[in-house]
Amino acid sequence: MAANRGETKLKLLYIKDYLERYSDEDTPVSPDELLLMLREKGIVCERKSIYSDVQTLRDYGFEILRVRAPKNGYCLITRTFEEPELRLLLDAVQAASFITPKKTKELVDKITTLCSVQRAALLKEQISVEHRVKCSNEEIYVNIDVIHRAIRQGKQISFLYQKRQLDDETRGVRMEEKQFTVSPYALIWSNDHYYLISNHAKYNNLMHTRIDRMRKVEMCKTDARRFDEVSPYRSFFDAADYAGKLFNMFSGDLQQIEFVCRNEILEEILDRFGSSAQIFKCMDDDHFRLTAHATVSDGLVSWVMQFADKIEVIEPASLRAQMKERAKKVLDIYTRETAFES
Repeated sequence: MAANRGETKLKLLYIKDYLERYSDEDTPVSPDELLLMLREKGIVCERKSIYSDVQTLRDYGFEILRVRAPKNGYCLITRTFEEPELRLLLDAVQAASFITPKKTKELVDKITTLCSVQRAALLKEQISVEHRVKCSNEEIYVNIDVIHRAIRQGKQISFLYQKRQLDDETRGVRMEEKQFTVSPYALIWSNDHYYLISNHAKYNNLMHTRIDRMRKVEMCKTDARRFDEVSPYRSFFDAADYAGKLFNMFSGDLQQIEFVCRNEILEEILDRFGSSAQIFKCMDDDHFRLTAHATVSDGLVSWVMQFADKIEVIEPASLRAQMKERAKKVLDIYTRETAFES
């Protein structure tokens, strides 16, 4: 029995969808399986029409192989994402602390629809979020949408910002909320957190706020302040450039820095500063000299401190002084008896 014209159009879509969901190089789909699937959809057709439909899909551009093992059938090779690319997406979703457990599961389910159900099951076996630190703010996705619309339309936003504080009465942790109205410019993912870069009207600089700590984000009718009034950017706000000069999302003055570093941390230095850094080998063969531009702040001090004696700050003098002060405070802690009870 031949399918009618309307069924023929649907039949092609049903076959394509079925091959996408149930076939891969290791799991071909037989013509009989396709006939059974179509029958369940209310379309009765002859076996030879399957061959014609598969060829039509091939002519359109889908790469569909006919295989003989492990069984006779078809497998769809054309995919929007390769399996390693899906792995990268899934790893990013499960690692991101600002994505709630509920949304993590939803995103994992959506991403794995981009491969066969067999491959999806294997990918999901390698995912675990139960013991990862995840935020509980389910507003974050709505808030991101509001922020993006405000940035596009050049409007201010208002929100409640939460910050954890130690409580004198309970001796535990309590949450404080503060109202802000700012001009938003960009969203940046840095140090496993999602940040809004904005300007508070009281100040002529940029402020950073974590998206997962923002509540009740609303777009205002008031026009946002232009970013070229509070940043070095003119035609567009270069979020990548801005994030690359920050350390631990601390604000500060952009300055030229000069470090002398041990050769063994060359990879870490290049990972952080990229190809824009100038690097020269020192005469002693054990060190190299780094020159770059960075935002000088407590964040940079903390970053340098992790390398202990493997980095010496040469310039600017103000940063060198901050390093001395931080090192002295750490030394003071560990050269005296602890003042705290166990």
